[in-house]
This record gives sequence, structure tokens and C-alpha cells, in this order.
Amino acid sequence: MPEQHRDYYEVLGIERDADAKTIKNAFRKLALQYHPDRNKSADAEERFKEIAEAYAILSDPKKRAQYDSRGFAGVADFSAEDLFSGIDFGDIFGDMGFGFNFGRHSEGGVFDRFFHQQRGPERGRDLEVQVLVSLEMINEGGEQSVRLGHPMVCDACQGTGAAAGTKPLKCEACGGSGQKVISRKETKDKGSVMFQQITICPVCHGKGNIIEKPCEQCHGSGQIEKEESLKVKIPRGAEEGMALRIPGHGLPATSPELPPGDLYVIVRTAPDKRFQRLGADLWRTETINVADAVLGTKIEVPTLQKSITVKVPAGTQQDEVLRMRGKGLPYFEGSSRGDLKVRVQIKIPTTISSEERQLYEQLQALGTKSNHKKRWWEKN
Repeated sequence: MPEQHRDYYEVLGIERDADAKTIKNAFRKLALQYHPDRNKSADAEERFKEIAEAYAILSDPKKRAQYDSRGFAGVADFSAEDLFSGIDFGDIFGDMGFGFNFGRHSEGGVFDRFFHQQRGPERGRDLEVQVLVSLEMINEGGEQSVRLGHPMVCDACQGTGAAAGTKPLKCEACGGSGQKVISRKETKDKGSVMFQQITICPVCHGKGNIIEKPCEQCHGSGQIEKEESLKVKIPRGAEEGMALRIPGHGLPATSPELPPGDLYVIVRTAPDKRFQRLGADLWRTETINVADAVLGTKIEVPTLQKSITVKVPAGTQQDEVLRMRGKGLPYFEGSSRGDLKVRVQIKIPTTISSEERQLYEQLQALGTKSNHKKRWWEKN
């Protein structure tokens, strides 16, 4: 547990008399917000750990009573195993419908990933790939194709590296350890000292086994390079930078008995000529002429559904923003939507006709006359 703490009730944003349901709901909301699979800010993982620790204490009646009576001193002796081993994150969050893995009991779940509980040898490494998703897909949700090439377990030998009908043999030189231990004894004045030198086994080259007949498809490596095509479920309102987990599609482990890593698909919004995305809001620039800015006008503006008519008020200024509520993207896991915001640019003509020049000169004269009257009025 960290040396510096914030009050656990403050961390979850709840009152000290909150019931179990309130505590669980607060934790679920904050954990979804700060889970590093979704939130790529630098402090997201630390915030997630802090939120999980607060929940672990306050959701357990005994631990909560100790904290309420003695503060942090009452819970200082709990290890990560003591705090989190009794929590089933999968029960709290479920599958979430798009690959987030909160399960405590599954390899690579939140308990393993963020609280460093080792459960045997390491699995394969995770992979990360970015995918460009259109605004329409983010608006409605759907499936997106992802293609990537990476090493995968050889289908012919199932990762053993040995030809069909054979299997790797344990290296007799190292007993299957992959290491060669050389010991020597030296006699000193006050007795003898035993020295050991550990090196990679020169016979099996550290593998621990010998393949007499290599697999023809992977040539004994147990892995082949493959191009994989996957369908990824993009949730409605997917946030920029959201990481979608696809279990088991990462790099293979060094041993065929161990599971491969996971693939994390990072959502990036594809460029769109119509809009710029900022969170759930969409921004667009519209250009009008000087007369329309002065007198007001109506313009046709596209949305993700259909074009709408927008009223530009008289006297609109350069860079003024017109807001269309609810015409942006849906919020992730929410019922409301962002806004469409139109920034108005006023076009100043660089060339004008003689007739236009006369009209502008008349306007200029009227403006000068109006300013003169104002100054006379102010003096009197």
C-alpha cells in the first residue's frame, strides 16, 4: 500500500455513511473512467489502483470498521493479496461487451496486471495496434476489420518445433534446465570455498530440449509468421484512444504450454472533411460574407444524420460559435450526446466591383457620420 493516502471516502466521492450499493456503483463508475485500457493519461494506472484500494477497504465490513475507527493505521498491514483476493472484479464489471478484462481469476486480469500477483510462468507478450474508425462507426457502433502480421504458434507442430509423430527430447547435458553449472572447489587458509559458474547449455542452447526431427513448416522454431484478419467490435461512443482487448491474439509464449499474450486495439478517429472531433463534440467551420454577418442569414450545416438549417443571428462576429445541442457524438455508455459547434468565419472580399465600392463607401460615410453625432452628443 502506498505511503501517502487520500481518504478512501474522498477517493470514491461518497459520504461516510454510504451503503454497499453506493460504494459498488461509485467504484464501478470511477474504475471505468480510469482503467488504463481506456484512459491513456500518465496517472491513469495510479488512479485506478487508488480507486481499487479504496473499494477493497470500504466494501469489506471488517476492513471498513478498522479504517473508520483507526484510520490508515487500522489497515496498514494488509497486503495486496489480503485486499483484493476476495473481490471478483468480473462479477462487478462483467464482460462489458467489448473485451475489457476485469476478471480476477483469468490470466492477465486486473488483479494480475495492476497488483503484480504472479501466477506461474509468464504468458506471451501483448501486442498493440491502432485502427482508424469513422465518425459514423463511432456514432452507431459496429465491427471494424483489423489486419496485422505477427508470429503465431505453428499449426503443424502446435508450437513444439518437432515434426508430426515426434516430440522434443529432454537435453541430457543440462537435464532440461537449459543451463550448464560448472563447480570448482578452492582451498583457502581457513577452509575451502565452492564456486559455481552458470552458463547457457552449449548442447541445447538454453532451450532445455533437443529436436531430432524439426517441423518442416516452422523449421523447428515452433512459430510461423502469419497475417491475421480480425473483426473488432467498436462500441457506440468509443472514446479517442480507447483500448479494446482481444484475448489470446498477442505474441506466443516461449513455451507451447503457456497462453499467448493479448492484442490491444487502440481506437483513433479517422480524419473527416466535415468535422473535427473533440471528445463527444463535433466542430465545423462555416464562412459567410460581411452582409450576412451584419444582417443575419440561414445556412445549411451537415450532421451525422442529415443536413439542418441553422440561423445565423444579425451582428454575428468573427470566430463566434453557434451551438447545436445533441448533434454531436453519443457519450460512451451514456444516453446523452455531445454538441455540434459551428465556428463562423467572415469573408472579407479582396476584390470588389465599382458598384460594390460605391455601396461600401456609402456605408463608410454613414459610419463616420454616426460616430461624429455620437461625439457631439457626448460633448453636450
